[in-house]
Amino acid sequence: MDGCHANAAAAAAGGGEGTQRTLNPYVTGNSVIAMKYKDGVIMACDTGASYGSTLRYKSVERIKTVGKHSLIGASGEFSDFQEILRYLDELTLSDHMWDDGNSLGPKEIHAYLTRVMYNRRNKFDPLWNSLVLGGVKKGPKGDEKYLGMVNMIGTHFEENHIATGFGNHMAVPILRGEWREDLTFEEAVKLIEKCLLVLLYRDRSSINKFQIAKITTEGSTIYPPYALKTNWGFAAFENPSQGAVGTW
Repeated sequence: MDGCHANAAAAAAGGGEGTQRTLNPYVTGNSVIAMKYKDGVIMACDTGASYGSTLRYKSVERIKTVGKHSLIGASGEFSDFQEILRYLDELTLSDHMWDDGNSLGPKEIHAYLTRVMYNRRNKFDPLWNSLVLGGVKKGPKGDEKYLGMVNMIGTHFEENHIATGFGNHMAVPILRGEWREDLTFEEAVKLIEKCLLVLLYRDRSSINKFQIAKITTEGSTIYPPYALKTNWGFAAFENPSQGAVGTW
């Protein structure tokens, strides 16, 4: 009996609607990379979304503005990300209605997301995403840059540079070696593009269509998608099994 018939049978037997859970993600996005730089926070990812192992959608935007001071990027199930954006719309609207001259900053929104993700995990109905939240807000010590992440079970942390998905393995070592606190925007873009290029070569679900966003005290900017120049002539790409043991 498949899942739909099982839910229907349970509903009929119980006299009501059966309880349903997202057992597996369906349409998913891959790595998001973000880091602090001299003037704010920069974030990037590709615009692909896979249906299982099929690269089904190629123009999906996974970086969005939240309120006045924050950017959010998401890996994982895209429909769950849309649900999270709905939560955040309600949160920012409620905050705006107070009309007290204050607005939620990235630190507050990140804290809210950690509670949402952990709450859904405790209900055994998680939102299948890894979220990156970055932003800049004026504080008592001047402009305060913030960058944090939270995953589908509520594990969260704050860091100077973050990568989700496969980028956590391939991009973070590059960021650890080359990131500096005083990076200009142009230098930050070059470092981000270096990480994106490595992921394009090594992650089968990545596509050569990327989107970069930044946020400073002046506001957020999400740039149009673009492609990177690639080189597939490396010897390891032309004959990947050469010298390997036990291959055909």
